Amino acid sequence: TSFPDVRCALRARGMTRQKIRAAALGAVACMGDVHAIASANPSAGAEILRDPGTNRGLGFPQALRHSKAVSGLVPPAERSFDDQDACALAHLRRKEAPLDKFEFLEGLHSTDERTYFSLLVKHTAECMPIVYTPTVGAACQNWSGMQHGMGPKGMYISIKDKGRVKEMLQNWPRDEVKAIVVTDGERILGLGDLGANGMGIPIGKLSLYTACAGVDPAVCMPVTLDTGTNTKSVLDDKFYIGNRHERVRGPEYDEFIDEFFRACKELYGEQVLIQFEDFGNLNAFRLLEKYQPDYCTFNDDIQGTASVVVAGLLASVRITGIPISQQTFLFQGAGEAGVGIAELIAEAIKTEGGVSIEEARGQIWLMDSQGLVHGGRSGLAHHKLPFAHPIPAGMSDTTDPEAKILEALDAVQPHALIGVSAQGGCFTEAVLKKMAELHKQPVILALSNPTHKAECTAREAYEHTDGAAIFASGSPFDPVTLADGRSFVPGQGNNAYVFPGIGLAALASGAKHLTDSDMFVAANCLASLVDQARLDQGCLYPPLEDIREVSAEIAAAVAANIHERGDATLPRPDDLVAHCKSLMYEPTVA
Repeated sequence: TSFPDVRCALRARGMTRQKIRAAALGAVACMGDVHAIASANPSAGAEILRDPGTNRGLGFPQALRHSKAVSGLVPPAERSFDDQDACALAHLRRKEAPLDKFEFLEGLHSTDERTYFSLLVKHTAECMPIVYTPTVGAACQNWSGMQHGMGPKGMYISIKDKGRVKEMLQNWPRDEVKAIVVTDGERILGLGDLGANGMGIPIGKLSLYTACAGVDPAVCMPVTLDTGTNTKSVLDDKFYIGNRHERVRGPEYDEFIDEFFRACKELYGEQVLIQFEDFGNLNAFRLLEKYQPDYCTFNDDIQGTASVVVAGLLASVRITGIPISQQTFLFQGAGEAGVGIAELIAEAIKTEGGVSIEEARGQIWLMDSQGLVHGGRSGLAHHKLPFAHPIPAGMSDTTDPEAKILEALDAVQPHALIGVSAQGGCFTEAVLKKMAELHKQPVILALSNPTHKAECTAREAYEHTDGAAIFASGSPFDPVTLADGRSFVPGQGNNAYVFPGIGLAALASGAKHLTDSDMFVAANCLASLVDQARLDQGCLYPPLEDIREVSAEIAAAVAANIHERGDATLPRPDDLVAHCKSLMYEPTVA
């Protein structure tokens, strides 16, 4: 029996492409009869080696090496998976520049999926800043020039393909799709509109689905919907890989997005998870509002960010002793991340304090590029209106950015200052000292990505508050030791603490919908997993080394919530944590 014969027989039995691939690989590998192995089609081995999902390189057993199919295609040495991982890690560590490390890992991703994910699982804290923030930002900025060494790991669907989106999706080499991360590239991290160069974000997010929560990479599909870009430098790049025109807006854009969602449901079923990623403010809120009732979807920038930040705030209560319901919050930044966080904080205040959602929102203030958001301003965007409170006393018409924040601090006197503005360094020494004057243990969250967009560094937060700040950031910072010897471990409010677990929950329950209540459940669960030793170091999140255990707990908690409200399509197991763990892809033993 040859590899193509096995493949055709399995296709006739209605098996999907990835199951055919796995079964055919097993059939070739298990052919004990040397004469049978020798009869395999010569192209079979090359096909296995080209596919990153089946390629095992030097990890292939000697029995398969002797077959005609792979004879000479693999060097004679045989390595254990541990040795393969160690070799790849050594190669990675020889690279010095973060972008070089990124390109090496993505090359590995394109050729040997098992080793790639094994590195991410075994060395999460080391690899996550490479495959995701902060390095992925630089990768997206250089994406068009990096394509020569990267295989097809995502679907690029152009606005010019409107009317044939379903047909295009069928070109994806893996039939069984359960998790999709989609972007239109308009708001990539804090870097703005990068168009098709934003594909690094869906690829990176889905890599973390697998590394952090064990979602099988064989069922994941990254997608970029290319509707153009308004960034001149991108359009002027002679190597740019996307559409060379300004962004399409209005009905044509909406019809294109609608066609994509309908095609995904028709091809992959109503339980397929579709995560919005890095859509611009103009579309992010309205698209989430439109599709959330009828699809299993969420927006990680709005809801995932909110969940991980609220988890940090809940954990900080165990340090300050001040309940969420008795705190006031000020945001620097009023875009999708800021408003998403603000709404979930309001839900926490409402739940804990027994007040209305309107009263809860009254404890939360936003600042945008024009200053404090208040009811006296006209022309406010729709998503800011719930937080447009009566203007407080003491506000002036100053145009100085630092003076605006200082005035707002005096007027609002927040317990927590939350940065989601992508304005690097805007939490100045004066701002941080003012927070320390207002409260004994102020919470300072500098959440903008990548690192150079952070509102302040960890060292600045600790030094300018004399170690009083409870600090967390969006991108990672090293531990800080002050001149007096006190040491602090800054927490990273990385969405990877929650979105992979939420995704695993959706798959484990067969969810038809995801709601804001799921995000609140995830936040409470994550906060409960921060032990006292971490809090004593000033850290609001668990160690990244524990991320798979954390994801399993969050997945179980969210899956329970999905079952309780009747949105699950799969039977509820007795032990949800054990069930979620049983579904996890394990590259270290694959």
